[in-house]
Amino acid sequence: MSLRPLVLLSVFSLLVACGSDAPKPQSPTPGPAPAQAQKIARESANLGPLPAYQRELSGTLQGVPEGAEVELALLVIDEKGRPQQLLASSNLIGNNQQLPFHLRFNPESFPAGARVELRGRASQSGQLILHLPAQPITQPNTQVLGQLQFVKAP
Repeated sequence: MSLRPLVLLSVFSLLVACGSDAPKPQSPTPGPAPAQAQKIARESANLGPLPAYQRELSGTLQGVPEGAEVELALLVIDEKGRPQQLLASSNLIGNNQQLPFHLRFNPESFPAGARVELRGRASQSGQLILHLPAQPITQPNTQVLGQLQFVKAP
């Protein structure tokens, strides 16, 4: 067997290995939120007028840093404190100021007699940094919840 094919294969493999992109180092400073997350947040913010068949929870979020991705969810919670059903959700991008939110839901999907809570979390660069203490929602009506404070995640 000739060594020529083996040498050519080795040289070709070396060229391919050297030609690949080097991994980019991750910077410890948080950058702006990804473009897709910003697009989703803009769509969540521009909802238009409230349709007659929907209800809305609204208020402002405090303590969310610039560029943090915020997720709010209206959840049905079981007796052990675990989420069982998602009734509504919204995504926002933090701006280091009071962050207004509007979370729309269908009142017909609101289960009678079940525990329903508004929960939230904020992440930056894919890491959970803050969470919103659970806010009980007892009735399927439009409500203004006022100022809600995010706290450090455990």
